[in-house]
Amino acid sequence: MSKTSDYLQGVKAGVPIILGIIPVGVAFAIMARQSGFSILETIMMSATVFAGASQMVSVNMYSQGADLLAIILATFVINLRHLIMSTCIMHKMKSDNVLMKALVSFGITDESFAIFTNLESEEATIGFFMGLISVTYSTWVLSTVLGAISVKLLPAIIANSLGISLYAMFIALLIPNVKSDFKLLYLMIFTGLLNLILVNIIGGSWAMILSTLIAASVGACLIEVRL
Repeated sequence: MSKTSDYLQGVKAGVPIILGIIPVGVAFAIMARQSGFSILETIMMSATVFAGASQMVSVNMYSQGADLLAIILATFVINLRHLIMSTCIMHKMKSDNVLMKALVSFGITDESFAIFTNLESEEATIGFFMGLISVTYSTWVLSTVLGAISVKLLPAIIANSLGISLYAMFIALLIPNVKSDFKLLYLMIFTGLLNLILVNIIGGSWAMILSTLIAASVGACLIEVRL
């Protein structure tokens, strides 16, 4: 296929993801605005970071008064999975263009990774992925803009209730995996209990980081990864 055809195929593959991105982007923007971020700061964070989970966690930690180093480390830990995802995609894509590799790596999300890894080798082109991330990235930024400018227009009860979207997102990601491997449920309980203990010893932000690192290490040893 031509580069244009590959790009359009990527756009087509990304369209079904839009409905899942918009509510999370709007919820993030509302959380950020309620935490004291300006409209410009909120939009620029989505435009430059493009990582919903880490953005929500960092904004939540900021609102709770966490120090900068703790926020940076938490973001780093959450986004470590991108190292694995980008390595897998680059291996499958087989391109020597360093600039394009960097651009593709920036655009990787959990959803785009899932779509791309299910492609046949001949379909896994840079053109396809550029089409895919053009949809996911633009939707994420535009939904952030929508949330940032509409926060004052929403009824207070709706705006405040969107604060639980972070927890809902993680639960939605967790449940399908728990069904396929019940060890994840035990690992989740272990992580929660460990965090409760550490909170009373080293404080909330650092407790979250340390419990996440320990639980990830335990999970790596106990849970079989299926590619």
